[in-house]
Amino acid sequence: MTRCVCVRCGAALSVPLARVAPPPHARAAWGNAAHGLPVAMAAGTYAVDPLPSGPPWRTWWEAGAEEAARRGAYTPVEALSYGSPGHLVLAPGDVRGTAFLPGRHGGGCCGIDGSRGPNLACAACGLPVGARVDDCSVWQAVRFAPEAVRSVTTPGVGDAPTEWDRPLFTREENGLARRARVEVGLGDALAHVLAASGGAPLALPPGPVTDSLGPVLAALLPAPPPTRTLALAGPGLPVPDADIVLVPSHEVTGELWPTTATGTLVPLDEPAWRYLVRPRPPLRAPARGRFLPEAPERSPRSYEFFPPEPCRFTLRTALTRLPAVREPWLRSVHEKPRGPWETY
Repeated sequence: MTRCVCVRCGAALSVPLARVAPPPHARAAWGNAAHGLPVAMAAGTYAVDPLPSGPPWRTWWEAGAEEAARRGAYTPVEALSYGSPGHLVLAPGDVRGTAFLPGRHGGGCCGIDGSRGPNLACAACGLPVGARVDDCSVWQAVRFAPEAVRSVTTPGVGDAPTEWDRPLFTREENGLARRARVEVGLGDALAHVLAASGGAPLALPPGPVTDSLGPVLAALLPAPPPTRTLALAGPGLPVPDADIVLVPSHEVTGELWPTTATGTLVPLDEPAWRYLVRPRPPLRAPARGRFLPEAPERSPRSYEFFPPEPCRFTLRTALTRLPAVREPWLRSVHEKPRGPWETY
């Protein structure tokens, strides 16, 4: 287990925590849901964000292409963080011994976002230690700065489970939050799928994969006939013979599900993978009404009236962080204006 402590006075700033892989939604923005998005991290866990975050900020053109690439941006972005990498991300409820800094609560829309620097200080010595983030459209979190907070670990004590055959963490999430996590996971994976496709049209398996990814890929890739294939792999599924394979990533280690598939492996956040392989079952009784079909169980989309779509913010952010985005065709996808698939 790990505790976060102040580097100046050594005061404990968190409860004991288990380290997990940083989830895609920890840095994502989704919709306009001031009331719907919960905490980014499960209670009792934390993650280390490998990318720079927070101020100071520079434009991509001020930094230059080489420096921007070192900071994880391979194509122009509006703002490039010159903050430190390695922020510790945890749930606000797991924080101890901190206080808000007066006058540091700005930067957001319906809440605070930490874009102007630390808004939390160590209650014992007053050192600015990090930022509370709870603005609309983002998952709530506390981000401790690595230069102000260090982690003290006791190896082997209360570590998070790393096996694949047991449940890891349970979350109480409403339907909006679950959908948001699925769409962020799909957006992150879609960036890697596009890069692996080489710009060639893809053949998709029937069902949720086609319902969720098909319209987007049809808008971004050339028209059929497809020349490459996409499939799912993971627990309980046969080994696919496909060019690109979506594989679940472990919630704790971040490692991919072990598979003998020979195609290009694309990591997929576990909630998104679970949705694609275990969709909501169809309605068992006909539902009648002015705006409903007479027998929705006959509809191939009846398991989800509005199937999740890849989050476009996450897609473009993930493309920015892939070296392959320098290729002209993928660069044009990244810079594509609002398209017909962006219906929300």
